[in-house]
This record gives sequence, structure tokens and C-alpha cells, in this order.
Amino acid sequence: MSRPRGKAAASVHFRVEVLNLHAHLFSVTLTVTEPARAQRFALPVWIPGSYLVREFSQHLQGLQASQGGAPVALKQLDKHRWQAANAAGAPLELRYQIYAFDASVRTAWLDATRGFFNATSTCLRVLGHEDRPHTLDIARGNAPADWAVATGLAPQRVDEQGWGTHHAADYDELADCPVTLGRFFSAEFTAGGVPHRFVMTGAGGWADTERLVEDTRRICETQIAFWHGDGAPPFERYVFMLHASGDGYGGLEHRNSTALICQRSDLPARRTGDTKPAALKAGDGYTTLLGLISHEYFHTWNVKRLRPAEFARYDYDRENHTELLWFFEGFTSYYDDLFLRRAGLIDDAAYLQLVTKTVNQVLQTPGRQVQTVAQASFDAWTKYYRVGENTPNATVSYYTKGALVALALDLTLRQEGRTTLDDVMRALWQRCEAGPMRETDLRRTLRQLGGRAFDAELDAWVHGTADLPLEALLQALGAKVQHDPAPLAQQLGLRVAEAGGTLTVKAVLRGGAGEAAGLAAGDEWLGVEFAPARRGGAPEAWRVGKLDEVQALRGPRTQLTALVSRDRQLLRLPLQWPAPQTAWRVTVGDATRLAPWLSV
Repeated sequence: MSRPRGKAAASVHFRVEVLNLHAHLFSVTLTVTEPARAQRFALPVWIPGSYLVREFSQHLQGLQASQGGAPVALKQLDKHRWQAANAAGAPLELRYQIYAFDASVRTAWLDATRGFFNATSTCLRVLGHEDRPHTLDIARGNAPADWAVATGLAPQRVDEQGWGTHHAADYDELADCPVTLGRFFSAEFTAGGVPHRFVMTGAGGWADTERLVEDTRRICETQIAFWHGDGAPPFERYVFMLHASGDGYGGLEHRNSTALICQRSDLPARRTGDTKPAALKAGDGYTTLLGLISHEYFHTWNVKRLRPAEFARYDYDRENHTELLWFFEGFTSYYDDLFLRRAGLIDDAAYLQLVTKTVNQVLQTPGRQVQTVAQASFDAWTKYYRVGENTPNATVSYYTKGALVALALDLTLRQEGRTTLDDVMRALWQRCEAGPMRETDLRRTLRQLGGRAFDAELDAWVHGTADLPLEALLQALGAKVQHDPAPLAQQLGLRVAEAGGTLTVKAVLRGGAGEAAGLAAGDEWLGVEFAPARRGGAPEAWRVGKLDEVQALRGPRTQLTALVSRDRQLLRLPLQWPAPQTAWRVTVGDATRLAPWLSV
């Protein structure tokens, strides 16, 4: 089926072909119709939305160039750039292969079950031509006959399965439209007057796809109405690409699509007969999946269009630092679960349980008192995305802390009665013309709509390390905050893994009892020893494989010796049991006062 489009003629043409399923190889042919003399090329080192230099060029191989049928020499300039010894004017062709065996949403994958790729890890940039139209020919090659294609790119000449040529206005659009291939479930729905497509690979016939698609539609309708009322969203089509896997999780936003990974166990199961689905709980895997869908869809407005000024034009060659990820990721994290409530997919109690989880994640991170959330945003490239045993002590998540900043702002605005964060977000969309934004834009919009300056709050909450005044704010709007005993690992200042009867320390939190005892990440906690109950008696020692066993063996005693293995040495570490600590639990206090916030 051919669908010609009235687009400007492209000067950069890509052909990505399925070459070898078992070797996980795509074949790429790049044709530049009007190259410069000594044309240069570069492969991005990162993909927008995932703030880490990933060195995609490591998977590029077999690069060759030709012009007029004759070979052209290529010189590699550095880790990701090349220069051709070509003449100007005549078409220049490059051929290479991409090894595709990264199961994440960030790069590329190809095997006998499915294919997936992002242009940032597959398609070389033709330097000097980035603003010109591009075409992408997705070729079946050695793919099975029943495979189909899904992408947010505009189709130009494609068959009924989606194979063929697609158009991009420039390299940025090409880079922002991933492609999925395979035998996938596909469904369509309309939200805000715009066609949406939902494709999924990796799921079995037991999955309740009707429920998944309908719940996704409700999220989309609710978010479009949030931003535009009865108006249309800023895209002509949208594609959800979900892969269900054994143990994966993640998502990456794009201008008119999103790539998602969930665990198969997160999918809703088909029901028998006329039974109705049970009410969703905060801890359900399906609730987590819907939150991910909501998060990535909200990014269509908040980061893909309204975005940090530093992202006005991406630099694909290096890190792009900004202090505003607390807004663009954190505020999105605030709204993702809130829209599940507003779409009627969860109730007040479940939503407040999700708030509880976020609050405790931040309060149980010592790094919140070391780094501001603005600093954490800037350092995403070197800290958040490079997780180590000291990460919770050195930084704070701009997702969770940013979400709490949004919560505190929204509750403050609602308590004062002049405006809401909803109004502020829409006003920012208009003020910044759905484009680059600076923190000053937020401050001025808050002053304009809130009737006063909010500089003191932003200075303290975003550029300071003090805890947010959330307990009073939540209770003022009808929530109830309770303090329960904290999980045992948290009370000891540890993060641990328990598997197969082995207790392993994964992280030691700053200022906790575990640090004071000398425990270290990587220690295998073998047992506990207690002083003799009577003078001259033998010490009491026990093998342990779980923290709960330590608690049970301890009884009322406050001192013990941890027996651990470190680097094949056995160590005896004296541990003073800490005083009880608490964790938050947020519940419904007055549903009537909560309604204007949660049921808008």
C-alpha cells in the first residue's frame, strides 16, 4: 500500500535492512546526494532522554564508502567521527553494519523474535546536512515474511505491513522516532481526535490487551484534556511500542511515540466469564506499567516540546548538562501517578500509597542532605546513571525529589487558593511557546499566577538540602500522615540482597548503625554472635541468611557481633542495635478535601 506524501526532497537517504537475525546484524546504506568535499560523518554518543554517554559507535562495523562506483577512503577522526576523501557534488554512499543485541529502549535489538532500533545508534549524522530532509527505507531483507513495522515517522511509500520508505524533516526527527519490527499485537484508538497505535511484542495470548489499550486511551484522553481542554494535541499520530520481557523495565520518550519495556507479569491477565477486574493497588505490577505509560506520554509535552533551554538543540557529540531535570523528570513523575487517579484507574487510597513510596524513597536517601536536586540534575551524567554502592550517600534522585518539589508546590498553591500547579504548567506551555524554558520562567509564572514570589520555596526546595514541609501540606488538604516502624534494613542503615539463603550487603547508608559497625558493600553476612548469658559461659552464635533472622535471634539484646565474609576473610564486627526509626504512611483523611486535588 503506497501513501505518497508532499514532502521536500530529501538529500540524506538511509536504508536499514534486516541482515542476519542470529548474528544480530542490521545492514545500513547511507546515500548523500550532494555531499561536501571531504564529507564528515558522526554517530551520536548518547540518546536524548537517557543522560549517559553510551558510545554507540562500539557496535558499528564494516564501514565502507564509494562514489560513482569507486571506493572512497575513510579516515577515522576520533571515537565516533569519520571523514571521507570524496569529491563534492556527486552522490556518496556509505555501507556498514550495526550489531544489535541491547534489550533496552536506548539502542538496538535484533533476533529471531523481534527487531528494534533508534537512529541515534544506527544512523550516522551527515555533518552539515542535519537540518535537511532525511528518508529512512526500512527493508525486510532476511526478516520473516509475517513481520511488520511500527514507527512514528511519516510513511512515504510503504506496504500494508509498514515496510518501505519513511520521511523525517531533519536528523532530529529521525533520531526521535524509534522503529520496532516483528510479529506484534497491534491496536488503534483515538484520543483528542488524534489516531494512536499500541503495538506489543513478547506477550502471550493470556494478556488482556483490550483492558491495556482502553486504560492507555483513558490516560491519553485525560492528559490531552489537561493540556488543551477540547483542543488537539501537538502531534498528528502517536505510537506506543511495548516489549514484554522476563525481567525488564524502562521507557524512553519521543516526540510522537514511546518505547517501553515491562515484565510479562505486569500485564493484565484475561478474565474468565463476566468477572470484573479487581481494583488496582499501588503495589500491583500493572499499576507500575500504567504509571510508566503515563510518565512517557506526559513527556510528549514536558521535555520533548517544553524543554530546558540547554536542550534547544541537542549536541549529540557530548554531555548536555542542565539543572532542570528536577522539573522535567521530577514534575513528570509527580503527574504520572496523579493521572492514573484522575483517569479513574486507581482510587484515592492507592494514589496516596504511591505518594508514600516516593516520600520514603527520598527520606531514606542520605544523599538528599549532600546534593541539591538542581545539582543532582546537572550531575545526572556522572552520578544518577552510574549507580554504585555509594550512590544513595552522594546524590538524590531528581525523579523522586523533583516529584516531591512538585507535590509541595501544588499543595502550597492550592492551600493559598489563587492557582494550582496545573494552571502553572499550562501557563508555562503558553509562555515558552511549547519550547525552551529556564527556571526564571517558572519563577515568573508562579509570581504571576500565585500572587506572590515563590523564590524562597524554590531556593530552599530546589537549591537547598532541607526536607520539604510535606506533612503539614498533605494534612491541610485532607490526607493523613502516620509514622510506622521503618523496614529493618533501613533501621540498620543498609540495603541488602537476600537470595538462596545468602544475605549480602549492597550498600551502607551514611550515619547508620551498619556504617558504625564497619559493614561494607559486598560483605556476605554469615551469622551473628552474642556475648555469653553468664560469666564464663560460651558465646552464642547463629548462621543467618535473612535480616529477619537477625532480628528474631537478637530478642531484647542491643549488642551483637556480625560475622561477615569480605574478600574471603572472616570478620567479626561489633554492632550496636539502633533506636527505632519510622517511615511514612499517607492515607485518606478527609476525602471531600482531597477531591479538588485528586479528581480534577
